[in-house]
Amino acid sequence: MRTNRLEAFSDGVMAIIITIMVLELKVPHGATLTALKPLLPVLSSYVLSFVYIGIYWNNHHHLFHAATRVSGGMLWANLHLLFWLSLFPFVTGWMGENHYDTLPTALYGTVLLMAAIAYWILEWLIVHCEGAQSLLARAVGGDFKGKLSIALYAIAIALAFVQAWLAQMLYLAVALLWLVPDRRIERLLRETN
Repeated sequence: MRTNRLEAFSDGVMAIIITIMVLELKVPHGATLTALKPLLPVLSSYVLSFVYIGIYWNNHHHLFHAATRVSGGMLWANLHLLFWLSLFPFVTGWMGENHYDTLPTALYGTVLLMAAIAYWILEWLIVHCEGAQSLLARAVGGDFKGKLSIALYAIAIALAFVQAWLAQMLYLAVALLWLVPDRRIERLLRETN
């Protein structure tokens, strides 16, 4: 199977996730900056989640641009990733509405952790299907950033029960780590074309 149907479906799901998140934002009751103050936790959690969905969309695009075909296992792994991403609107809203309280912050981290694991599984399946000498295998190498992200999410979940703001800082740090797209795949694609 070719990758274009899987990519189109995934793009659509991610667009819907972002749409659901933005629809959860409420209009402030008032026309002053102080009217925005109670909404800042909700707005900031939306911004963080929007960035994360953008990061996943960007990396997903690169991942499948390097893949030449899709297997049944990849389809299921992709659905696994989309399942965890589809929970972003719920955990984003819950965390923002509850001003980054302990349990919502920990659950947000759990969804981040599970999405990262699902992405790693998908990446591993593609490399396995394409082969150890494939473009993607050469580009991701040992996937240090992916493994570091998983570790930082696990630490952040535990920190949420100590100081929720520390967990938030780790979530932000991982987002910043991935904000600049991984250029390895792009570079190798240019070299092979």
